[in-house]
Amino acid sequence: MWQIYGQDHIVRQLDAAIGADRLSHAYLLVGPPYIGKMALAIDMAQAVNCLSRQRRTTGRPPGGGGAAAESEALSGLFDFGQGSAEDSREILVSETDGSATKTPAPIAENTESVPCGQCRQCIRVAEGIHPDVRVIGVGTGDAEDVNRRDIRIEQVREIESFLNLTPYEGASKVVIVDGAELMNTAAANALLKTLEEPPPASLLLLLTASEDALLPTIRSRCSALYLKPVAKAALQDKLTQDYAADPETAERVARLSRGCFGQAVTALQDSQPLEQREADLERLQEICESGLDVRFEYAAEVANRFSRDRDAARELLYLWLRWWRDLLLVKEGAEEYLHNADRSMPLRLQASQLSTGQVVDYIRRINRALEALDANANPRLTLETLMLGLP
Repeated sequence: MWQIYGQDHIVRQLDAAIGADRLSHAYLLVGPPYIGKMALAIDMAQAVNCLSRQRRTTGRPPGGGGAAAESEALSGLFDFGQGSAEDSREILVSETDGSATKTPAPIAENTESVPCGQCRQCIRVAEGIHPDVRVIGVGTGDAEDVNRRDIRIEQVREIESFLNLTPYEGASKVVIVDGAELMNTAAANALLKTLEEPPPASLLLLLTASEDALLPTIRSRCSALYLKPVAKAALQDKLTQDYAADPETAERVARLSRGCFGQAVTALQDSQPLEQREADLERLQEICESGLDVRFEYAAEVANRFSRDRDAARELLYLWLRWWRDLLLVKEGAEEYLHNADRSMPLRLQASQLSTGQVVDYIRRINRALEALDANANPRLTLETLMLGLP
């Protein structure tokens, strides 16, 4: 059973590929942060190793890719007490002498869902302890005090060696690259060889929030799956029904999460992100009303944050971008589409002091700053330039 929510178009596509046994060797999972890329990747890792999938195609439980899987299958560990279709027997009692004999029972069509989420393979993948599934990302395997900014060639070489090994327990080796756009040039080029000549019984899943940041040669060798934001009304209903959120909270969280289910659930379970948003918006409004000295201090703060946590600093700039987008909507009389609808009064006040041209120009400046930071420009210089252009 697929755990990903709100991506029915992808589930239908994957179900068809699994049913026809035509899964690609590599997929590119594209979508904004918290949209569910990792949840989908885990689902796919379960699907290629799920016992239900192999029972569906072979009519019996698999022996897996290695000796350990074969021995466990023979001992019945993989089928949780439901003998294989091949060994299933119907016991018939003779009406004449009362003796019992075993005759083969008809094999019914297997209609188990894939992934089932209940077999040993699915459970071990979900718990992160499956020996044939590996996740890499920035800093994976590094000491805690090492502050990495990219995925290195050494990590790619390790996963190449991993994929070339015979599956130990499952049916397929799976590698999940979290933040594939952060591979440095050497790592990306090294990965091309694996994409061009994939080992048998392997699946490579590249997760990215920025498809354009990947090499065109990598994109062309992967089947792309685009995760879409969930409609606000649907997400609001989901939070109300399944997470016991009151309607007002569900509406606010659904709006602020911008259709990203993971972010919405996190906000419900932990109030810290919403509290941080409030603090960041208060600071934003203060900076807009301050002089250059305060603005430069703020630029230094954000630059320091960027050096410690790039994602947090970029998210802060996206907060600025959404604020100025809201200012443009106020200027154009489209307040029903405000992202920060709970701050409509401060937005109206600030918008009254700006022209439409000033708002549009600053939106462009924020986008240029984000592009510069992605291109490894000096963070402090980039942010000071952004503050200088603040109207």
